[in-house]
Amino acid sequence: MTSQAVGVPTADSTRTEPAAARAIDLTKVYGSGDTQVAALAGVSVEFAKGEFTAIMGPSGSGKSTLMHCLAGLDAASSGTVRIGETDLTDLSDKQMTKLRRDRIGFVFQAFNLVPTLTALENITLPLDIAGRKPDQDWLDTVLKRLGLIDRLTHRPSELSGGQQQRVACARALAGKPEIIFGDEPTGNLDSRASEEVLTILRAAVDEFGQTVVIVTHEPHAAGFADRVVFLADGRIVDEMRDPTADSVLDRMKALEQA
Repeated sequence: MTSQAVGVPTADSTRTEPAAARAIDLTKVYGSGDTQVAALAGVSVEFAKGEFTAIMGPSGSGKSTLMHCLAGLDAASSGTVRIGETDLTDLSDKQMTKLRRDRIGFVFQAFNLVPTLTALENITLPLDIAGRKPDQDWLDTVLKRLGLIDRLTHRPSELSGGQQQRVACARALAGKPEIIFGDEPTGNLDSRASEEVLTILRAAVDEFGQTVVIVTHEPHAAGFADRVVFLADGRIVDEMRDPTADSVLDRMKALEQA
């Protein structure tokens, strides 16, 4: 187990291809004057292709803000965000919508399923909106791996929380996105369902070659990642490779005490 302080973009000097996502000197400020709050204070970090990264930090550290800026869900106050070689600051609203739809997958704490649609209709909804037909072989592989074949005609109200989140994972994977972002994807789940979803995200990296980045406050969830990035007060203060739940918990305790 190694732990490394981070003050500059975390990059592999031997890597020739661009990172899946990258932030360069990213700042995000809310409010003004006496009420101004810097949620991000010059964050530089990158996320390698084909890797599972967890973003962690104390409450108010800026972890969700960082992910939302990386995913194009929120605009940074200054700095640069790239998905692959695309600079998000150069995109129009229409181009940003297309990028999120075609190149990014999302898994949220609240599932965000449409209650009137079946599981299959929810899974293919982003593709339907984009006017794209799913790659049926790929979709079948995803559905089988997630154990959803016998749940495709069920509506969300007929599914357990874990099953709903599996549908959300399938929706994120269905379009073969370059990167999947998860904002507390296990936050509303019991321990068994949480384990299922984390195993799926791990398999997305190991079996499908996807890139996964999640925000979590759970050391157990972070233990599924290849790497954990720690934030405090809007800055990256450390990172850890090959984490375990215990090593992450120890680091989080130290951050909170600091």
